[in-house]
Amino acid sequence: MPESFPRAPLWRRLAALVYDYLLGAAVFMLAHFLGFVLLALLALLFPGLTQGYPDLASYISASHLYKGYLLLCVLGFFVWFWTHGGQTLGMRAWRLKVQRQGGGRLGLGQALLRALVGLGGVGLLWMLVSRQRLALHDRLAGSEVVELSQEANKLKNWQGL
Repeated sequence: MPESFPRAPLWRRLAALVYDYLLGAAVFMLAHFLGFVLLALLALLFPGLTQGYPDLASYISASHLYKGYLLLCVLGFFVWFWTHGGQTLGMRAWRLKVQRQGGGRLGLGQALLRALVGLGGVGLLWMLVSRQRLALHDRLAGSEVVELSQEANKLKNWQGL
């Protein structure tokens, strides 16, 4: 039977979020670098690609598809960690784990919904009025963030929890 852990307080979640935003920024920069290099190569091979724009940077700035790619990379970072163990690196540092309400791993759909609704962290404000200590994105996705014991935080892959 899975061990029960208390839901994490807001301050602990905010601390983990600071760590994770820094990691998310690094993912964003790496994705932007790779995307820029790829588009620069494509622009050399197909000069008409940036037609109507003075330079490649202007083309990228106007591209909704490129912005969507960057957003997908950052959200994918969080979704992957949430569906593969329930912890981002910031959550691990603060002994937090995201799971289905009542236990169990998040599914891909739950994690995507949680990421989209929780974008920017504004949904955490819901915790100020929630007796259940759930953020808005947790409530809508059927997830919860729990505070782990030191022993549980050392476990790998969360099998048996």
